[in-house]
Amino acid sequence: MTALTTLVNHQIRLAARPNGLPTRAVWSFTTEPVTEPEAGGVLVKTLAISLDPAMRGWMNEGKSYIAPVGIGDVMRAGGVGTVLASKNPAFAVGDAVSCGTGVQEYCLVAGDNIKASGLFKIDLRLGTATQWLNVLGMPGMTGYFGLMDVGQPRAGETVVVSGAAGAVGQTVGQIAKIKGCRVVGIAGGPEKCAWVVRELGFDACIDYKNGEVKAGLKEHCPKGVDIYFDNVGGEILDAVLARINRKARIIICGAISQYNNTTPVKGPANYLSLLVNRARMEGIVVFDYADRYHLAVAEMAGYLKDGRMKSREDVIVGLDTFPETLLKLFNGENFGKLVLQIAPS
Repeated sequence: MTALTTLVNHQIRLAARPNGLPTRAVWSFTTEPVTEPEAGGVLVKTLAISLDPAMRGWMNEGKSYIAPVGIGDVMRAGGVGTVLASKNPAFAVGDAVSCGTGVQEYCLVAGDNIKASGLFKIDLRLGTATQWLNVLGMPGMTGYFGLMDVGQPRAGETVVVSGAAGAVGQTVGQIAKIKGCRVVGIAGGPEKCAWVVRELGFDACIDYKNGEVKAGLKEHCPKGVDIYFDNVGGEILDAVLARINRKARIIICGAISQYNNTTPVKGPANYLSLLVNRARMEGIVVFDYADRYHLAVAEMAGYLKDGRMKSREDVIVGLDTFPETLLKLFNGENFGKLVLQIAPS
């Protein structure tokens, strides 16, 4: 094995808070030597990182469910990798792991930060490394607990999910179908909509880029909407609120249409529909369910194995491509879960 003292860690740090889209100008590219872990610590070689819409919110200063990334800090990101050195009896050299690696080639996890970093061993027999960043990772956990705990689906109900071809959306729709629901997706472009229906088994998919969402909802949800899993916010949220049934559940996972606004975030105009229909709207933050991840992983790994669930990743190679690759999330270029591969798997 290469001596650690000869290794250099390439990192991407937040240099300035973005106003609008996070262009290359807000990042700095740095290097530092790789060092041995101290007692209780673990050194991880990053193989791939997850690129998620939530990263845009982490760049903003202000109160949120998690502290913002500090100026000069390595950009926060979840990733998968291999243990390169360990001073912790729970981890051995060569173990495949998942943790908050950050956008860098090597991640040094201190012994007193193991839990906070989310470091845990992953079983590559249950899914590939990229699937552990998708259906078996944070997006999959978000979709699972958002739908099952907040949405509480019942067979025969109509579930609508926006961002249907993305990481969270593809998981939500497939679980809802497994649970016996009618599922209608909303996605951008005919290719994504066709994939969602033909490959994932959705009952229908509305192309928001080439059609009228309100008309699509009227056509494909003739009995109204019982559960809406919202990943985009804005006008699409308003359109769905106009179609909800009594006791509907709206899960607020994200609002990607609003993340790069330079003006205040636009809230729902149709919120009184919640009152009229005795409906509820509730947010989902995946970290709240961390102690139950293993249960969802076991269930969905079973679905992957028996073919009832598919997991599509859009993998881009190269740490230096991070600034431009991240922007794919906000213009709809990614097809499936967006993953940045740092090192050969």
